[in-house]
Amino acid sequence: MPPMLALPFPVIDPVLLQIGPFAIRWYALAYVAGLIGGWWYARRLAAAEPLWGGRPRPSPEVLDDLLVWAALGVVLGGRIFYVLFYNLPFFIQNPGEIVAVWHGGMSFHGGLFGCALALIVLARRRNLPVLSLADVAAAVAPIGLMLGRVANFINSELWGRVSDAPWAIVFPNGGPLPRHPSQLYESFLEGVVLLVLLAFAIRAGALRRAGLVSGMFGIGYGVARIVSEFFREPDPQLGFLWGGLTMGMLLSVPVILVGAALVLAALRRPAVETPA
Repeated sequence: MPPMLALPFPVIDPVLLQIGPFAIRWYALAYVAGLIGGWWYARRLAAAEPLWGGRPRPSPEVLDDLLVWAALGVVLGGRIFYVLFYNLPFFIQNPGEIVAVWHGGMSFHGGLFGCALALIVLARRRNLPVLSLADVAAAVAPIGLMLGRVANFINSELWGRVSDAPWAIVFPNGGPLPRHPSQLYESFLEGVVLLVLLAFAIRAGALRRAGLVSGMFGIGYGVARIVSEFFREPDPQLGFLWGGLTMGMLLSVPVILVGAALVLAALRRPAVETPA
């Protein structure tokens, strides 16, 4: 029996709207809202010329293309990484499930890698510095992270470890014991906190140093994800790895290292100053 202090799960139908065979799910809606919200915020950042100090910045047309390219990179990269790193034996036996993204199974680290490749290709096609696009994308990425983790909570998936905390929740498919609502922890740390920190850094002139915002995002996301993994139940097909580590922790280490390299390189460059 769960303890009296355990909170009941606020049951929300994962399907927002069903019209015949066509269903609009909260998870898909979170992706769409994250992309559109990020696109809107990116246009505002790119339009604020004083924030850039004369650095090349993407035009509204480039940001319109970025919306499509980023969506493809996130979906393809997220799915490929999930297949390779999280459940490869299952997909070898069931190759038809690889394309069944509606059954769930995405990796943020893969989405980040796919989005980075899309940024590089788009920047070269438009003769724009890669870091100009990357800094904008990094500044707006927490919006999608925040909404995506809330959708995970609604779907009652990726729940946390067993806990006796007074705010622990009994998830309908997580067994009878209360668990950390780790999806909401991640939504707050990777979404709200990171979005606010990057916004303050941008106001302080971070966009005037190429790669600084991208590097700060990498460090911030990696640290937030590792902290959240201490409360999140590992994927059942993987469990704990060496020394109690999880796959999410391991994949976050290179993200932090790349972010640190970008920050160090950015700080070695002089900040671009707006001409008088």
